[in-house]
Amino acid sequence: MKANELAKMSQADLTKKLTELKEELFNLRFQHAINQLENPLRIKAVKRDIARVKTVLRGMELKDAQ
Repeated sequence: MKANELAKMSQADLTKKLTELKEELFNLRFQHAINQLENPLRIKAVKRDIARVKTVLRGMELKDAQ
């Protein structure tokens, strides 16, 4: 997911997306632990998506504070 796509989303949508990504990361880690994960690089991609969402949310918080 691109950062400019995330910037267009509302804060509620971003919070929902963050929750979904965290659930996906949990499931991927679980699959990895029991050796059923086909693409281990997906974990890295999901972590980066989580970081992007958190960055956009923090930017919105700072913009609102000013």
